[in-house]
Amino acid sequence: MTRRKSIAAIVVAAGRGERASANGETTPKQYRSVAGTPVLTRTLSALLACDSIDHVVTVIHPDHGERYGALPDLGDMRLLAPVHGGAERQASVLAGLQALAPLKPDLVLIQDAARPFVDSEIIDGVIAALAEHDAALPVMPVTDTIKRSTDGKVVNTTEDRQTLFAAQTPQGFRFPQILSAHMRAARLPRPFTDDAAIAEWAGLTVALTKGSAHNIKLTIPADFERAERMLGGTGQMEFRQGMGIDFHQFEPGDAVWLGGVKIPHNRKLKGHSDADAALHALTDALYGSIGEGDIGTHFPPSDPQWRGAASSIFLEHAAKLVAAKGGRIVNVDLNIVCEAPRIGPHVAAMRETIAAVCGISASRVAVKATTSEKMGFAGREEGLMAMATAMIELPRED
Repeated sequence: MTRRKSIAAIVVAAGRGERASANGETTPKQYRSVAGTPVLTRTLSALLACDSIDHVVTVIHPDHGERYGALPDLGDMRLLAPVHGGAERQASVLAGLQALAPLKPDLVLIQDAARPFVDSEIIDGVIAALAEHDAALPVMPVTDTIKRSTDGKVVNTTEDRQTLFAAQTPQGFRFPQILSAHMRAARLPRPFTDDAAIAEWAGLTVALTKGSAHNIKLTIPADFERAERMLGGTGQMEFRQGMGIDFHQFEPGDAVWLGGVKIPHNRKLKGHSDADAALHALTDALYGSIGEGDIGTHFPPSDPQWRGAASSIFLEHAAKLVAAKGGRIVNVDLNIVCEAPRIGPHVAAMRETIAAVCGISASRVAVKATTSEKMGFAGREEGLMAMATAMIELPRED
């Protein structure tokens, strides 16, 4: 029988949290309350809620002993006595690793104290990835266009955002490897900005796992305002709906793309991309729900790079924009109007494809089709039409 791997967690809480201060607030951010509960308490509780974690140690500032002692008692024997951190985050993590060394855990998770909204899905994803990789970290795709400038005044280049990801915590590692890497990195003159960077430097493989738009780091005053809204109950969230519609002509060909599925047909749809009217309508519905224009705004048809492009690129971009705003897609509803090809045999595949691109379950995707009873351009089989609605949940802004 295979022995279960032991897992420890380090919560890095040794900073002074000064950037989060506002209006005379002097309490370090990790000890400030959000909806009546200290941030650090929320973070520790989130980790202790995972039965797979055997030990949790908190690394605190040497001056914060009384503050830590004043936190509510979580009543969990897995929570070890805190240890003092160093002047830099890297030194604090090393202190936590050295404190855990006598326990000889197999795996270790390193979590920022200021990320109180981490959930079991994120944690489990990191742990699962460590079965095959040396290290793992949750990430979110970058949705903004990123510019690089060497002097901060003039743009040198535009980065390919498809290859960029924003790192979150907890970051997970095989304990002996990350302890060794940290001890060697401590001798370098310049500290690393996160533990995954140390793993990369040490030649370890670092896997990307699924992060969450809700797994925010509380850094500036506006982050605390957002956190209060997130914890304020359903009254602080709102539902928004968007609608999209698209038409495409037929032209000579042997298949049409609809709902991300290639359907054999005696013609194809005419368009600059793959002309998937169904995904175009869904994309515009999502853009509409967050007030972000339409496909032409983000992917101009005059731009040659989108010639023949898969429309799933557009839908994925819209879904990522929703996530970047802290929202989630509740459901999408797609209607296709055409005489041919027959849509019914392909509905299941369309639902699965759309769900995968949007990051939701197929149960939240509806795909329906009808004819126009031989009326109009669709009835004459000159083209087809797709209509879509999208419902999302988003933090209230006003």
